[in-house]
Amino acid sequence: MAKSEEIIRERYKVMAPRIIKALNQRNFEAYFCETSEKAVECALSLIPQGASVAWGGSMTLEEIGLIQRLKEGNYQVIDRDTAKSQEERFSLMRQALLSDVYLASVNAMSEDGIMVNIDGRGNRISAIAFGPKTVILVVGMNKICRDLESARKRAHTYAAPNNALRLGLELPCTKTGCCFDCNKNNPSSICAQIVEMHSSIVPGRIKVILVGENLGL
Repeated sequence: MAKSEEIIRERYKVMAPRIIKALNQRNFEAYFCETSEKAVECALSLIPQGASVAWGGSMTLEEIGLIQRLKEGNYQVIDRDTAKSQEERFSLMRQALLSDVYLASVNAMSEDGIMVNIDGRGNRISAIAFGPKTVILVVGMNKICRDLESARKRAHTYAAPNNALRLGLELPCTKTGCCFDCNKNNPSSICAQIVEMHSSIVPGRIKVILVGENLGL
Protein backbone atom coordinates (compact mmCIF):
# COMPACT_ATOMS: atom_id res chain seq x y z
CA MET A 1 0.00 0.00 0.00
CA ALA A 2 1.33 3.44 -0.97
CA LYS A 3 2.14 5.80 1.87
CA SER A 4 -0.47 8.32 0.67
CA GLU A 5 -3.19 5.65 0.68
CA GLU A 6 -2.11 4.57 4.15
CA ILE A 7 -2.47 8.16 5.43
CA ILE A 8 -5.91 8.55 3.82
CA ARG A 9 -7.15 5.31 5.37
CA GLU A 10 -5.87 6.40 8.77
CA ARG A 11 -7.76 9.69 8.41
CA TYR A 12 -10.92 7.77 7.54
CA LYS A 13 -10.57 5.74 10.74
CA VAL A 14 -10.20 8.94 12.76
CA MET A 15 -13.26 10.53 11.11
CA ALA A 16 -15.55 7.50 11.31
CA PRO A 17 -16.65 7.58 15.00
CA ARG A 18 -17.93 11.15 14.71
CA ILE A 19 -19.88 10.35 11.53
CA ILE A 20 -21.27 7.13 13.02
CA LYS A 21 -22.52 9.12 16.02
CA ALA A 22 -24.14 11.71 13.74
CA LEU A 23 -25.90 8.99 11.71
CA ASN A 24 -27.16 7.26 14.86
CA GLN A 25 -28.60 10.53 16.12
CA ARG A 26 -30.61 10.70 12.89
CA ASN A 27 -32.09 7.21 13.47
CA PHE A 28 -29.77 5.57 10.93
CA GLU A 29 -28.08 2.34 12.05
CA ALA A 30 -24.42 2.85 11.21
CA TYR A 31 -21.30 0.70 10.99
CA PHE A 32 -17.68 1.31 10.03
CA CYS A 33 -15.58 -1.27 8.20
CA GLU A 34 -11.94 -0.57 7.42
CA THR A 35 -11.93 -2.72 4.27
CA SER A 36 -14.27 -3.77 1.46
CA GLU A 37 -13.98 -7.39 2.55
CA LYS A 38 -15.26 -6.56 6.02
CA ALA A 39 -18.01 -4.40 4.55
CA VAL A 40 -19.29 -7.32 2.46
CA GLU A 41 -19.43 -9.59 5.51
CA CYS A 42 -21.17 -6.86 7.51
CA ALA A 43 -23.79 -6.38 4.80
CA LEU A 44 -24.44 -10.12 4.48
CA SER A 45 -24.84 -10.43 8.25
CA LEU A 46 -27.72 -7.95 8.04
CA ILE A 47 -29.61 -9.90 5.34
CA PRO A 48 -31.70 -12.91 6.47
CA GLN A 49 -31.34 -16.12 4.48
CA GLY A 50 -34.13 -16.49 1.94
CA ALA A 51 -34.93 -12.77 1.91
CA SER A 52 -35.86 -11.04 -1.33
CA VAL A 53 -33.01 -8.70 -2.24
CA ALA A 54 -32.67 -5.96 -4.84
CA TRP A 55 -30.23 -3.14 -5.50
CA GLY A 56 -29.89 0.18 -7.24
CA GLY A 57 -27.22 0.99 -9.79
CA SER A 58 -24.00 1.25 -7.81
CA MET A 59 -20.36 0.91 -8.74
CA THR A 60 -19.59 0.51 -5.03
CA LEU A 61 -21.63 -2.68 -4.70
CA GLU A 62 -20.01 -4.07 -7.84
CA GLU A 63 -16.48 -3.08 -6.81
CA ILE A 64 -16.59 -4.78 -3.42
CA GLY A 65 -18.13 -7.98 -4.85
CA LEU A 66 -21.33 -7.80 -2.82
CA ILE A 67 -23.69 -8.29 -5.76
CA GLN A 68 -21.87 -11.44 -6.83
CA ARG A 69 -22.07 -12.82 -3.29
CA LEU A 70 -25.80 -12.17 -3.25
CA LYS A 71 -26.27 -14.00 -6.53
CA GLU A 72 -24.34 -16.96 -5.16
CA GLY A 73 -26.17 -16.99 -1.82
CA ASN A 74 -29.51 -18.23 -0.53
CA TYR A 75 -31.55 -15.17 -1.46
CA GLN A 76 -34.45 -14.31 -3.76
CA VAL A 77 -32.54 -11.97 -6.03
CA ILE A 78 -34.38 -9.32 -8.05
CA ASP A 79 -31.88 -8.37 -10.75
CA ARG A 80 -33.12 -5.93 -13.36
CA ASP A 81 -30.11 -6.69 -15.57
CA THR A 82 -31.59 -10.15 -16.28
CA ALA A 83 -34.53 -8.55 -18.10
CA LYS A 84 -34.99 -9.40 -21.77
CA SER A 85 -37.00 -6.29 -22.58
CA GLN A 86 -37.47 -2.75 -21.33
CA GLU A 87 -40.94 -3.68 -20.10
CA GLU A 88 -39.56 -6.57 -18.06
CA ARG A 89 -36.80 -4.33 -16.72
CA PHE A 90 -39.33 -1.79 -15.44
CA SER A 91 -41.37 -4.63 -13.92
CA LEU A 92 -38.32 -5.83 -11.97
CA MET A 93 -37.55 -2.29 -10.87
CA ARG A 94 -41.08 -2.02 -9.47
CA GLN A 95 -40.72 -5.39 -7.73
CA ALA A 96 -37.57 -4.05 -6.09
CA LEU A 97 -39.68 -1.44 -4.31
CA LEU A 98 -41.30 -4.24 -2.29
CA SER A 99 -38.19 -6.33 -1.63
CA ASP A 100 -37.25 -7.35 1.91
CA VAL A 101 -33.82 -5.77 1.55
CA TYR A 102 -32.63 -3.06 -0.83
CA LEU A 103 -28.96 -2.18 -1.31
CA ALA A 104 -27.43 0.96 -2.76
CA SER A 105 -24.84 3.63 -2.07
CA VAL A 106 -25.14 7.42 -1.94
CA ASN A 107 -23.78 10.19 -4.12
CA ALA A 108 -22.59 12.23 -1.16
CA MET A 109 -22.88 12.56 2.62
CA SER A 110 -22.19 15.44 4.95
CA GLU A 111 -20.06 14.94 8.06
CA ASP A 112 -23.17 15.42 10.19
CA GLY A 113 -24.96 12.51 8.50
CA ILE A 114 -27.19 14.00 5.79
CA MET A 115 -27.15 11.89 2.62
CA VAL A 116 -27.72 13.23 -0.91
CA ASN A 117 -28.85 11.10 -3.84
CA ILE A 118 -29.53 12.09 -7.45
CA ASP A 119 -31.51 9.96 -9.90
CA GLY A 120 -32.84 10.10 -13.41
CA ARG A 121 -35.92 7.86 -13.21
CA GLY A 122 -36.07 7.88 -9.42
CA ASN A 123 -36.33 4.12 -8.83
CA ARG A 124 -33.28 4.04 -6.55
CA ILE A 125 -34.26 7.00 -4.38
CA SER A 126 -37.86 5.74 -4.22
CA ALA A 127 -36.74 2.40 -2.80
CA ILE A 128 -34.40 4.04 -0.32
CA ALA A 129 -37.06 6.49 0.87
CA PHE A 130 -39.99 4.05 1.13
CA GLY A 131 -40.89 0.47 0.33
CA PRO A 132 -38.34 -2.21 1.23
CA LYS A 133 -38.37 -3.27 4.89
CA THR A 134 -34.62 -2.79 5.17
CA VAL A 135 -32.25 -0.56 3.23
CA ILE A 136 -28.47 -1.06 3.37
CA LEU A 137 -26.28 1.74 2.05
CA VAL A 138 -22.59 0.96 1.48
CA VAL A 139 -20.62 4.20 1.38
CA GLY A 140 -16.92 4.74 0.71
CA MET A 141 -15.49 7.42 3.00
CA ASN A 142 -14.40 9.38 -0.09
CA LYS A 143 -18.04 10.47 -0.39
CA ILE A 144 -18.02 12.28 2.95
CA CYS A 145 -18.19 16.07 2.58
CA ARG A 146 -17.69 18.83 5.11
CA ASP A 147 -21.30 20.03 5.14
CA LEU A 148 -24.61 19.71 3.31
CA GLU A 149 -23.76 22.37 0.73
CA SER A 150 -20.52 20.53 -0.10
CA ALA A 151 -22.46 17.25 -0.37
CA ARG A 152 -24.94 18.81 -2.77
CA LYS A 153 -22.09 20.16 -4.85
CA ARG A 154 -20.33 16.78 -4.96
CA ALA A 155 -23.51 15.03 -6.06
CA HIS A 156 -24.16 17.54 -8.84
CA THR A 157 -20.70 18.40 -10.13
CA TYR A 158 -18.76 15.19 -9.53
CA ALA A 159 -20.96 12.12 -9.08
CA ALA A 160 -23.59 13.01 -11.70
CA PRO A 161 -21.21 13.75 -14.62
CA ASN A 162 -19.19 10.61 -13.86
CA ASN A 163 -22.30 8.43 -13.68
CA ALA A 164 -23.63 9.97 -16.88
CA LEU A 165 -20.38 8.95 -18.59
CA ARG A 166 -20.61 5.47 -17.05
CA LEU A 167 -24.12 5.06 -18.44
CA GLY A 168 -23.23 6.47 -21.86
CA LEU A 169 -25.84 9.24 -21.71
CA GLU A 170 -26.00 12.06 -24.25
CA LEU A 171 -25.87 15.06 -21.93
CA PRO A 172 -23.90 18.31 -21.73
CA CYS A 173 -21.81 16.96 -18.86
CA THR A 174 -20.67 13.92 -20.88
CA LYS A 175 -19.40 16.24 -23.60
CA THR A 176 -17.61 18.72 -21.35
CA GLY A 177 -17.14 16.90 -18.05
CA CYS A 178 -18.85 19.78 -16.25
CA CYS A 179 -22.33 20.18 -14.76
CA PHE A 180 -24.65 22.51 -16.68
CA ASP A 181 -27.69 22.12 -14.39
CA CYS A 182 -29.50 20.60 -17.37
CA ASN A 183 -32.29 19.12 -15.24
CA LYS A 184 -34.18 22.37 -15.78
CA ASN A 185 -34.63 21.80 -19.52
CA ASN A 186 -33.49 18.28 -20.43
CA PRO A 187 -35.91 15.33 -19.99
CA SER A 188 -32.97 12.90 -20.19
CA SER A 189 -31.12 14.52 -17.28
CA ILE A 190 -29.53 12.17 -14.78
CA CYS A 191 -30.29 14.82 -12.14
CA ALA A 192 -34.07 14.84 -12.63
CA GLN A 193 -34.81 13.84 -9.03
CA ILE A 194 -32.86 14.75 -5.93
CA VAL A 195 -33.44 13.49 -2.38
CA GLU A 196 -31.76 14.53 0.85
CA MET A 197 -32.12 12.10 3.75
CA HIS A 198 -31.97 14.00 7.02
CA SER A 199 -33.27 11.19 9.24
CA SER A 200 -35.12 7.87 9.27
CA ILE A 201 -38.70 7.99 10.56
CA VAL A 202 -38.46 4.24 11.25
CA PRO A 203 -35.42 3.83 13.53
CA GLY A 204 -32.82 1.48 12.06
CA ARG A 205 -34.68 0.82 8.79
CA ILE A 206 -31.82 2.43 6.89
CA LYS A 207 -28.46 0.90 7.73
CA VAL A 208 -25.28 2.66 6.62
CA ILE A 209 -21.99 0.82 6.23
CA LEU A 210 -19.11 3.28 5.97
CA VAL A 211 -16.03 1.80 4.34
CA GLY A 212 -12.55 3.15 4.99
CA GLU A 213 -11.65 3.09 1.29
CA ASN A 214 -12.28 5.15 -1.84
CA LEU A 215 -15.23 3.46 -3.54
CA GLY A 216 -17.63 4.33 -6.33
CA LEU A 217 -17.99 7.67 -8.07
